[in-house]
Amino acid sequence: MGHEIGTEAKDELSLDQAEGHIHGVCFKTGPPGNAGVELEWLVLDRTEPRRPVPPERLDTALASLPATDGRLPSGTVLTREPGGQLELSTACAPGPLACVTTAAADLALVRTALDGHGLHLSGYGLDPFRDPPRVLDHPRYTAMETYLDRIGPWGRMMMRATAAVQLNLDAGTENGGLDGYRARWQLVHRLGPVLVAAFANSPLWQGRPTGWRSTRQAVWEHLDPSRTRPPQGLPPDADPRDAWARFALDAGLLCLRRDETADWTSPAGHTFASWLRGGVAERPPTRGDLDYHLSTLFPPVRARGWLELRMIDEQPGDGWIVPALVTTVLLDDLRAAEAAWAATEPLCGASSPFPPLAVWTRAARMGASAPELAKAALACFEAADAALARADVPAPLRAAVTTFAEQYTARGRCPADDLLDDLSATGRPAHPEGLPR
Repeated sequence: MGHEIGTEAKDELSLDQAEGHIHGVCFKTGPPGNAGVELEWLVLDRTEPRRPVPPERLDTALASLPATDGRLPSGTVLTREPGGQLELSTACAPGPLACVTTAAADLALVRTALDGHGLHLSGYGLDPFRDPPRVLDHPRYTAMETYLDRIGPWGRMMMRATAAVQLNLDAGTENGGLDGYRARWQLVHRLGPVLVAAFANSPLWQGRPTGWRSTRQAVWEHLDPSRTRPPQGLPPDADPRDAWARFALDAGLLCLRRDETADWTSPAGHTFASWLRGGVAERPPTRGDLDYHLSTLFPPVRARGWLELRMIDEQPGDGWIVPALVTTVLLDDLRAAEAAWAATEPLCGASSPFPPLAVWTRAARMGASAPELAKAALACFEAADAALARADVPAPLRAAVTTFAEQYTARGRCPADDLLDDLSATGRPAHPEGLPR
């Protein structure tokens, strides 16, 4: 890494060049239709689920997987999060069915490998019982921890104990319809609080209720507003490229790349824009520094050339399939997109097409018990079911979507309520997914 940084010295940026670079790399336009999913999982010991799993034990379990160049047979890449969470990132697939089947095939291989070593993938947005240590020592994570510690305790919770279902969808075309990148950018943010509420699944921390149905979303909201909050107050005609460039350049400077043996801690109080203006004396920023900075932005929707949706709690078992299917067709099927747009209109402010922050907060705190969010979610589920039928998605997968809506959303519930009900009935929560207490 030190050599790479050194060779970038002649690639210094001006503010205008930085804005242009962000425009070019963060919104790559074209007809939508491709989808990918990133599944983050907590890794537990089946017999002692409250104990940390040493990284060496997970290494041994994963060594038996049939991987080529780090990819599983269907193209999925395995990576680790700082607290030892396992992430499966699929290759791009043409449509919701291919996306889900690809992920499910490789996930089955991982589950089998872990099961042979007494390990289990647990699907919850926040570890309900453990406060895991950080197990990755890359200078990026050390610097991230230092930076976020300046703000509060939220950063350590996020890095070490959270897990999500992340969807990757095309940015859209240059035109002005619902398949255009401007409308799709607005629609994913209109859907964001609905997805938070419907799939909220992180109500406990260290075995106790937090007061939030999605504590994971609350953690993200609080840990660093400069890099984690959704857009607010933008007018309908705002260009997402301009808005994203401003957001990126005004975000705090989380780390400063140096040699990998060095400390990457950034000087306090700087944004990337202030670095461009000469505020960091160590050296000017380069294009490589900007690309790295963009990878440290964590709002509910991140522009990466495509749209990365980051607001959905991980789900138990194969429950991740439901948000993956629903979200994909609500964006990519134009009839479903029209219905979703109408369903989310009441959630938006009078002068902006984006829901205000208070709506996101209410979704995280109340889940589907918030009537306006449950109403929007039910309309979206109905539109998604029709779109899945048009896409010839098999009946069992469509039934999973319908069953979820009937079991949870139509009753003002979300998966988080299952854990809270058990705690209320027994005085102590059952361990996730029936593992020993």
